[in-house]
Amino acid sequence: MSNSIAGIKIPDSALAKATTDYIRDVESDLLYHHSRRVFLFGALSGERKQLAYDPELLYVGAMFHDLGLVEGHRSDDERFEVDGANAAKAFMKPYGLSDDDIEQVWLSIALHTTPGVPQHLRPTVALVTAGVEMDVLGMDYAAFPSAQREAVVHAHPRGEGFKECIICAFADGLRHRPLTTFGNVKTDVLKDKDASFKPMNFVEVIRRSPWAE
Repeated sequence: MSNSIAGIKIPDSALAKATTDYIRDVESDLLYHHSRRVFLFGALSGERKQLAYDPELLYVGAMFHDLGLVEGHRSDDERFEVDGANAAKAFMKPYGLSDDDIEQVWLSIALHTTPGVPQHLRPTVALVTAGVEMDVLGMDYAAFPSAQREAVVHAHPRGEGFKECIICAFADGLRHRPLTTFGNVKTDVLKDKDASFKPMNFVEVIRRSPWAE
């Protein structure tokens, strides 16, 4: 496979290569190809918006962003985003990156399902979310020329039924810890896929708090 896709060079540092090998081994084809597309669409967004982003940091954030959904890499009580962020942080430490670089990657993963916040933060954080939103939600779809979209999908196919398959992947990684979806978009996934799921209600949490009036 070419080291350049849709005009975006795939990072080839030791960290990036190790990240590719690691994620390819532990994630399904669905999540691996999705994560690569997230990097590419995020990078293309950065190029279009003329953001000064670090491709290596963006790559690690994109590749690890869904690891917390994967069996063996998901906790029982943390948000899946935090599981992925913590895994990326631990993975990066031996490579001598600065605390600031590691924090950027951590935030890019931890906040990628928190709409309205990442775009106001550093490019690494903003662009991981931009890539996720394009690949999963089709946000800014028309801003990507068809040649770019086709090149990305040719290199990393979405496959038949991607929309429903990614929803199922989300649900499978969250069923055992439903309360971690409180306050984020994944509540909608469990409401759709699990008839027994009873989401927490923020208003009710306030009303039932131990505080007296």
